[in-house]
Amino acid sequence: MESEREAMVAVIRAQGVKDPSILDVMSKVRRHVYIPASKRDHADPYGDHPCPIGYGQTISQPFIVAYMTQRIEPRPGMRILEIGTGSGYQAAVLAELGAEVFSIEIVPELAEHARTVLAAEGYTNVTVKAGDGYKGWPEHAPFDAIIVTCAPNEIPKKLVQQLRDGGRMILPVGSGVQQLVILEKTGDTFREIPDMYVRFVPMVRGRE
Repeated sequence: MESEREAMVAVIRAQGVKDPSILDVMSKVRRHVYIPASKRDHADPYGDHPCPIGYGQTISQPFIVAYMTQRIEPRPGMRILEIGTGSGYQAAVLAELGAEVFSIEIVPELAEHARTVLAAEGYTNVTVKAGDGYKGWPEHAPFDAIIVTCAPNEIPKKLVQQLRDGGRMILPVGSGVQQLVILEKTGDTFREIPDMYVRFVPMVRGRE
């Protein structure tokens, strides 16, 4: 499906994503394999839209994946926390860019799916666990960047605490109407930068 991926990348580029390393990675990562087999026959994996992956979740629109990735400015060797593994596709993009990725998924079945596909695709720099994203992953903190692919009503404080000094987090915030927010941490101060309006699935809390 190389021609389909190239067409997808052309659409992403036309929408303003210019980072050549991200565009290159988007042309390499096989998005269709991250869609569960039971959903694949009814999916258009390289169209610029979300695709259902079961359990009320989706694999994000390719442009949004590329845009959010560009906004956290990933570099090889960075430690990145992802909240909302879903299919594993976003984690694969970050891993292909050379980051060490720690990803949390609230739905155990999706966590196992992502773990299996990422391993089959050869990514040894991604660790996936089933758990509550609101808690983050303190054992592996601090993180150079955090990317949240589901929408809380407000920025989770525990995630902010796990961001290193100089780190950056991007997440959709709100219920109904959501807005991407980029948070930059400098010492004990935080700068919030509002960005585009988006639509993501809600961020779900785990059971206590």
